[in-house]
Amino acid sequence: MNDSSTTGIVTILLAIAGVATISVVLSRQSNTASILTTGGSSFSQAIRCALSPIIGGGNCGTAVNSTISFG
Repeated sequence: MNDSSTTGIVTILLAIAGVATISVVLSRQSNTASILTTGGSSFSQAIRCALSPIIGGGNCGTAVNSTISFG
């Protein structure tokens, strides 16, 4: 296959994925608002975890053992 046929195939696959995405988002049975809210909350939590060493805060769900012992 040459470069132009590869580009054509990729373009068609991306178009199909785009139409599928739009149909899911606009479907009456999808819960788009809940999905967007959950995604926003997850992104917000990820930002808080990334900034926690600077601004202080919890360990973001990871267990940290602060006791050091030398056998």
